[in-house]
Amino acid sequence: MTAGGNTARRDTWPEDLIGPVQKLPACKELWVALSGGLDSSLLLHVVAAVYPGVRALHINHQLQPNHDQTERACVELCKGLGVELEVRRVSVDTAVGSLEDSARAARYEVFKEVLQDDDLLLMAHHADDQAETVLFRLLRGTGVNGLAGMPTSRSLGRGHLYRPWLGVTRSRLEQVAREQGVSWTEDPSNQSEVHDRNYLRHSVMPGLKQRWPGLLKRVAHTARACAESEILSQRLAELQWQSCGDDKGRIRLAPFSALGQIERRNLVRWWIHGRGLPVPALSGWDSALDQLIHAGPDRSPEILGNGFCIRRYRDHLYLVAEVRIPEAPRSLLPGQLLKWGWWTLQLVPDSLSTTPESSCPEIRVSTRQGGERIRFGANLPSRSLKTWLQEQGVPPWERAALPLVCEVSAAGEAWIAIGDLWCSEQYSGGAHAAGWRLIVERDCD
Repeated sequence: MTAGGNTARRDTWPEDLIGPVQKLPACKELWVALSGGLDSSLLLHVVAAVYPGVRALHINHQLQPNHDQTERACVELCKGLGVELEVRRVSVDTAVGSLEDSARAARYEVFKEVLQDDDLLLMAHHADDQAETVLFRLLRGTGVNGLAGMPTSRSLGRGHLYRPWLGVTRSRLEQVAREQGVSWTEDPSNQSEVHDRNYLRHSVMPGLKQRWPGLLKRVAHTARACAESEILSQRLAELQWQSCGDDKGRIRLAPFSALGQIERRNLVRWWIHGRGLPVPALSGWDSALDQLIHAGPDRSPEILGNGFCIRRYRDHLYLVAEVRIPEAPRSLLPGQLLKWGWWTLQLVPDSLSTTPESSCPEIRVSTRQGGERIRFGANLPSRSLKTWLQEQGVPPWERAALPLVCEVSAAGEAWIAIGDLWCSEQYSGGAHAAGWRLIVERDCD
């Protein structure tokens, strides 16, 4: 640990460090992600000099032998600066994927949990981190979006993440930290070249910087150019969605097939990303989309992604999120919010009713078993549910998951709702007959 003390005074910090901190976006609560290392420790000092009410958040991954020492150092640092500190210990899944990715996922889950509406979380990433990120993504294989590197600002849960020092080099941060006597703790894993990013940092980047002294600025320029290109691609997708998309979140095949191959890929990737889903790294995008467009009516092609798939039905493309459907029927109780696949169901009392909950009829939710018939009115004949769903244009995968709601009484069972497609008059509108109103909403189009 480097020796130092509390130096949090506004007039002691150079302009290139304090200037970006003084220009932060407005926020309700300001946080600094504090790892205990040089970068985040220095950032907390500078931020505390400008914003007395800043709070710090330390995530202890419990992976390094000195993790207790690092946590104590963060506590002492915040105590000396008069900064409120929140410490969260997480368990990192070391059996799935890379350790770096798992630790990052665990860390960001905490960030999302802590941040409230309009909160701002500062991170101390700098120009060297940005260059490493761009090069690392290039070597792994990426598109323009990946080569744009880390954005200065982005949404994170209910709040936002902000990186004020992406234009400052690591050597400059270390120079200022030593001059000001800032204390920090070294992470022993940062020296191990087993991790790819550490290999880039210690064995690749020094040689590149020596050969091309302006490397960091060049990479930053490339990242900005790629970011601008990505913005233009998104804007194009938004414009083309106006002609290809519909109010149900689907893509209409006729105008979509008229687009060029690059435009199709761009629109579909924008579609996936807009739903908060990871875009698949497919090598055969054009071939996969051609199959969706030109497949015969008896075929069911699909593009598989992580947690979703893209399917075709009746001249539309559907983005189908992966969901769990209850295997057995469930009772729907008053005031309960029942999650059922892509739908949520709820029984609420009629605003004019004084009926107690104990008098609510038994309501049961289930899926199709086959052979069901529905009567849509007291004086109407019953109809085959299968035929009716086909007439409504409900895709096959949704028919199997659709929540069917029935009222169970001494007189028998009576269907009162078919997903969000139809609801009996007794349980819709004012619900005067039953005293209860059934609300079925689709929460994932």
